[in-house]
Amino acid sequence: PAATGVGELGPRVARGRRVACGACPLGRHKGPRKPRGPALLWVRPPGPPRRGSVAMSGPPGGGRRGRPEDTTGMGKAAMVRNKTSNPQQITAEQLLREAVDRQEKEAKPPKQYIADEDELQMYKVRKRKEYEDVIRMQRQNVGAWVKYAQWEGSQQEFRRARSIFERALHVEYQNISIWLKYLEMEMKNKFVNHARNLFDRVTQLLPRVDQFWYKYAYMEELLGNYAGARGIYERWMEWEPDDNAWLQYVKFEERCKEVEKGRRVMERYVNVRPTQSGFLKLTKFEEKHNNVARARSGFEKGVELLGNELDEKFYMKFAQFEQRQKEMERAQAIYKLALDVLPKGASDELYRAYVSFEKQHGDRDAIEEVVLNKRRYIYEEGIKKNPRNYDVWFDYCRLEESVGDVGRIREVYERAISNKPPVMQKRFWRRYIYLWIYYALFEELQTGDMDKARAVYDAVLKVVPHKQFSFAKLWKIYAEFEVRQLNIDRARLIFGRAIAECSKERIFLDYADLEMRLGNIDRCRKIYEKFLEAHPHNPKAWNVYVDLEDSVGEVERARALCDLAIQQDRLDMPELVWKRYIDLEVSNDELERGRKVWLRLLEKSSHCRVFIAYSEFEASTASSMPNCREALERGIKHFKSEQRSDERAMLLEQWLKLEREHGDEAAVEAVEKRQPKRVKKRRKLPTEEGQPDAFEEYMDYVFPDDKPEQQNLKILEMARMWKARKLAGGAAVPGGEPS
Repeated sequence: PAATGVGELGPRVARGRRVACGACPLGRHKGPRKPRGPALLWVRPPGPPRRGSVAMSGPPGGGRRGRPEDTTGMGKAAMVRNKTSNPQQITAEQLLREAVDRQEKEAKPPKQYIADEDELQMYKVRKRKEYEDVIRMQRQNVGAWVKYAQWEGSQQEFRRARSIFERALHVEYQNISIWLKYLEMEMKNKFVNHARNLFDRVTQLLPRVDQFWYKYAYMEELLGNYAGARGIYERWMEWEPDDNAWLQYVKFEERCKEVEKGRRVMERYVNVRPTQSGFLKLTKFEEKHNNVARARSGFEKGVELLGNELDEKFYMKFAQFEQRQKEMERAQAIYKLALDVLPKGASDELYRAYVSFEKQHGDRDAIEEVVLNKRRYIYEEGIKKNPRNYDVWFDYCRLEESVGDVGRIREVYERAISNKPPVMQKRFWRRYIYLWIYYALFEELQTGDMDKARAVYDAVLKVVPHKQFSFAKLWKIYAEFEVRQLNIDRARLIFGRAIAECSKERIFLDYADLEMRLGNIDRCRKIYEKFLEAHPHNPKAWNVYVDLEDSVGEVERARALCDLAIQQDRLDMPELVWKRYIDLEVSNDELERGRKVWLRLLEKSSHCRVFIAYSEFEASTASSMPNCREALERGIKHFKSEQRSDERAMLLEQWLKLEREHGDEAAVEAVEKRQPKRVKKRRKLPTEEGQPDAFEEYMDYVFPDDKPEQQNLKILEMARMWKARKLAGGAAVPGGEPS
């Protein structure tokens, strides 16, 4: 074992790969080779395992020989191969060079040399027998027949070649390739009559294969037999082939300088195939030969016959033809006709061509008309997608109003208002109602048709579901319209109907404003009375009525209204009524009455803001600091009794501010001494049973007025501190006893 280098591994050694060279497992490069020995085993020298390798040791019975036991359950995927590079590398160039050197040459059959005629005959017999055997076994193999016939042709045995082609045609006469090879052989060897006979046969058997007609006519044209070529084309045209066949016939006549015959062929072509491309080719032919009248008549005939089948390209070609003839008016008329006839979505290129044309040859109005048509198309497409997109309708109406065509404007408005919202919710109707309003304003301001505008207002009032919701703006605009027409009675009827069907706050205010401008105070009172009946809890209803009485000098009536308002059990915002009452008394220099109102308010409400406002009234308006101090002292006592520190601190702050503005130094100093201090405190939070106590910190005010209670608290705090110091001192003296 020591001699073989196995060492302690014993008989179980790792079996390596059989290699011819230590550097390359393929053994294909010319490098140093290891000496061959009797055994083809490669054993790794002793030492630590290479990086990425897997140990090969294991229990005697576990796994396959030379492979570690699989403990991961992953099979071969658990093996880690050694991916380190070999110290001796092989280039791709070396591999390619060696591959070329080892490449074997392709075996080629030996060349045969025929010395005399007998050998040639034997060769022909042998080849014919081979071909006959092939076509006997593969009768449907067209390639075998063609190769056989071509070989006979290469041996100048044309009769035999024709016989083979005929036999192949008996097998499959519709195969185009057989006919083409047959014809190619005849034409290549200049058997013209044979080729003509073949062309006649194939055009009778396969008349729909255009390739034979093309080759037949081309052969006759090359031979100079123009009459024969023309006859071939005529026979072909009887089958009414596709466009290219007709065009080839026309080009043939042009090459023969027979323009009239070509024109007749083109006319027959258009009659047989009346399509857009056919008419375009006809007009191009006529324009090429300077026959402008016939070219124009071709375009016109195409428009007349095809009509709806034409697309934008035909009209663009027609207009460009007229431009080339310097007929700008005709070209403009063609563009307009096309824009009117064609669907808007299929004429984008036409629009661009028309705009370009107008920029070059038109005027400003024509260009604007093009732009308007384009925008109309965009709006129409948006309406098709969503007929209830009212923003698109607004833009569409503005566009038509900018043009000024009354008929089109009314049409667009009628189409727009016909799309009612499907849901009875006011937020969906707001945009829709503005369409009616704009329609009515258009009839009034631009057309001057008052009857039409009135009819629009009446129609929209019938459309709106007033039982679910209504629009005060609509009633107001309708009434203002009647006022502008000096029809006051009708405007009053409209407001009266609005109050009955709508009863909104805005309607009462607008109606009263109208009567006030007309000077009808009694009517205003009646309107406000209706307002109070409809909205008794709205403070604005009371305030506007008070404002009316105050403005006309009826102070007692206004005061009575205020008394009645503050006696209401329920008001939405009563502070507005109280404020209006106080302002009424102050504006009439009735300060004592105003003070009584304030006191009545304090009896009803003890809010901090009420005390602050009353103190400002006494200090600033009434200039009575004693009453101000009395009011603030009253508020402080009230909040002290209720233990509301924040409101109490606010009143003291307000008191100090007023004393600095209106009081003397002594009063300011006295109030400053009463100002609270803000301190941080702790309080216990409620917890569940068995849970530890929880505390929270909060900010509170300490008032100097509460000093005796605070002193007691101070004594208790000092006692706790003394006890804590005493306990700490006793623990510090070792062995000592507390005294």
